[in-house]
Amino acid sequence: MTTIDTVPRTVRIPTWTRGTVLAVWAAAALPMAALSWVGAPLLARAFTGPTALPRALILALLAGLVWQFLLVLLVVHREQGSLRWPVVKEALWLRSPVDPHTGRTSRRLWWVVVPMVLLLALEEMLPTLPTPVDRDLALLFGSAAGQSWMAGNWVWFVILVVQFTFNTALGEELLFRGLLLPRMGSFGRADWVVNGVLFAAYHLHVPWVIPQTLVVDTVALALPARRYRSSLLGIAAHSAQTVFFTVIALTLVLR
Repeated sequence: MTTIDTVPRTVRIPTWTRGTVLAVWAAAALPMAALSWVGAPLLARAFTGPTALPRALILALLAGLVWQFLLVLLVVHREQGSLRWPVVKEALWLRSPVDPHTGRTSRRLWWVVVPMVLLLALEEMLPTLPTPVDRDLALLFGSAAGQSWMAGNWVWFVILVVQFTFNTALGEELLFRGLLLPRMGSFGRADWVVNGVLFAAYHLHVPWVIPQTLVVDTVALALPARRYRSSLLGIAAHSAQTVFFTVIALTLVLR
């Protein structure tokens, strides 16, 4: 089923200068790096035990992701003068994918999410740089300390689910594929490539994931979002990661 892709007349998405794109990128990336490498170690002093730093990191990075969400809203409000849903929806490409040939939205295009998710799953299988156990959630969940900490721990399970949600839906994807990508026309046809590079470089708070993020996420997330003018594709595919880690966390809590 297809529908005509109608955009409210009041919504005009501007083309940002390269300097503006980099400034918004920095406004998201630098706080995350500071929270990871400065804020979290300081906050960890308030906790005890082998999971002190991981707990501090979860809270610190959650704060950074919430800031990204607020940053998106602030920019859209300043740009469009409104945060009404019809305006936000179009300003951030929060719509069904659009066929590039017909200019119409189509439910059948949602099937592109399947190969996107498979590519992201492939990313997890690629070799990575040395990763600190206390700074990697997957490794933490696989450790005895992490499993002991999560057992019956519903409070931290809820905190983790909130962080996962902001990470894949309300934070990173909304910022990079919803806010930045539609405004990166100053980079020409390479806008999606630059978007992928910026997304990889943004991971200064977890630099060991930058190589595989650059290789995989540029194709798995940035390209489909640009081709089909829909940030919802990236949100849907990236949210598969949320589901995966939520299931693992729930399993550990119920043990």
